[in-house]
Order: sequence, then structure tokens, then C-alpha cells
Amino acid sequence: MKRIVLTGGGTAGHVTPCIALLPALTKEGYDIQYIGSYNGIERKLIEEYHIPYHGISSGKLRRYFDIKNFSDPFNVIKGYFEARKILKQLQPDIIFSKGGFVSVPVVLAAKKLKIPVIVHESDMTPGLANKLAIPAAKKVCANFPETIKYLPPEKAVLTGTPIRKELFSGNRIHGLDICGFSANKPVILIIGGSSGSKAINEIIRGMLPTLIRDYQIIHLCGKGNLDAKLNGVDDYVQFEYSKDELSDLLAAADLVISRAGANAICELLALRKANILIPLPQGSSRGDQILNAESFERQGYSYLLKEEDLSVSSLLKAIDTVMEDKSRYLATMNKTIQSIQLFK
Repeated sequence: MKRIVLTGGGTAGHVTPCIALLPALTKEGYDIQYIGSYNGIERKLIEEYHIPYHGISSGKLRRYFDIKNFSDPFNVIKGYFEARKILKQLQPDIIFSKGGFVSVPVVLAAKKLKIPVIVHESDMTPGLANKLAIPAAKKVCANFPETIKYLPPEKAVLTGTPIRKELFSGNRIHGLDICGFSANKPVILIIGGSSGSKAINEIIRGMLPTLIRDYQIIHLCGKGNLDAKLNGVDDYVQFEYSKDELSDLLAAADLVISRAGANAICELLALRKANILIPLPQGSSRGDQILNAESFERQGYSYLLKEEDLSVSSLLKAIDTVMEDKSRYLATMNKTIQSIQLFK
């Protein structure tokens, strides 16, 4: 049996494309294994699919000062030797790396063992982990056409990003029922990323009395970010996150307000969801979400609202604009979907 090792972690965005590949890999007869960090978010996500999971030590690749910067290189070195031992035992035919700091020791160990590696880059420009991994890769898959110029020409392949098949099976009525909403009032779904967004959470809750006059609100606020004072408010529901119900909640949404992680925005495009993107600001990231959002705005898929410009008035203006121009946004998405092949 052919064997593939998937790796990637640190955020859900480094795991969900791997999950999207599982049905196709299973159909092709692959034995699938996963290498991630001992207790990262990837462990919980992958084990729910009953994929054998192998934990290794890992450190975080930071661009800012932190006392852990002195100890994490040793964790990465330890992870390298752990990954090498696991790969020797598994003897996979190929590695698929989705990035994130945990993938680096796996890819470097694979190179040493002469196991071919495919790297996938979701963002406009390669992240630090993938920059370290690309020299060891046989091929590098890109999500955006603009990314190709940053990659070695002989390795670059424009593939788009894999989309989880289950997202296409959402039921609007079921989504409304989950929230206790009616079908007579439009729904806004707010997604702040797997960890939530303090800025987005605060602005939504501060303007909630205004929003619920015209809309029903589904708020995915991130782990530990529920506000008990808002339980029972009419036309508003909050969840830390959503997994099994996410497809139904997306189906119920007339408008999505979201961060601009590459996987998230490609899912919105594939599902043809009118959206407002509020990317992570430059100071909180390397700026990849800003580039992603600017690309989607330029192509006519999204309304871009930068966090530094976020206010009650600017968000209300964005909501009004997108709802008024919704047919134009959806027509542009439909035209694109018809002309390209997204993984389903």
C-alpha cells in the first residue's frame, strides 16, 4: 500500500487543507499518517478523522523578541531527530507539508532520508516555515497566481487550495434551526479565526443593538471568548467555534465577516459567499492576510476593511455596501468558479 505522511500545524489553516485531501487520498489507496506537534491544534483536528498521529517536539518561528526564542531552536533540533525516527519507521512514499513551524523538522528529516516532499503555500508570499522547507521540496503548490514569482520555477505548480468537501453539503434551514433564527431576516456570520479576534469581537458586541435591528448574527468568537451577558439576546448566537455545524451555518449566512486567512477566503469564494474581510494587521502578522484580502478585493470577490480603519461607522458602511452590491459580488464569483477548477 502507498503511504503518505501529512504534516503542518500551529493554526487550523495549516491543517484544514490536509483534511480536505483525506477523501481523495483514501480513494487513491493511500495509507495516511500525520506528524504534528505533541499538543497543537492539529492533534485534535486530525485525530477526529481517526488518522494515526505522531507527535514531535517543535518550536515557534517568531519575528519578534521572546525569551522562548532561546530555547525553541533546541526543540526544533529535538523535533528533527524525532521526525527522522518516525519516518524511518513509517517509510512513506511521499510527504505533503502544509507549513507551520512543526513542518520544518519533518521536511528536513525527509530530505535527509531522500523521501520526496510536496509543499503547499496558501498565502500570497511564502511564510518563514515554507521558506525553510522549499529547498528540500520536489514541488511547491501555490494558491495564488501572484505566488509563482516567489518560487523556484522548476518547482512551482499553481493548484489553488483544497476545499473541504463537507462544506458544500450545508443546509440553510438546518443552520437557521441550530441558531433559533427565522428565514425572514438576513443573517451575518462573523468568523474571527480559530483563536478569535479581540478587535472584531469587541466591535460586533459594541454595535450589537444596531445590528440586530436588521440582521440576525452568528458569532464565532474563538475559544474562551464567549460573553455570558449576551446569552439569550434575540437574533444573536455565539459559539467558540464550529466544526460539524459549520457548513450549515455558512449556508444560513447572507453575509460573512471574516479574517483573511488564505484557506478561509478560498472557502468563501468556493461557496459563493458575499463577504467583508478584516485581515490581521501588519503588527500582528507578517502581512500575508492583508495581501490575500487586497487580491480578493482587486478581483471583485470581497470588501476589504483594514483593522486600523475598523469602527462602528466603517463596518456599518461596509455591510450596507456589500448587501446593496451583493449580486455583483456573487456574479464575479460565479464567473470565476466556472472558469477554474477548485478542489472539492
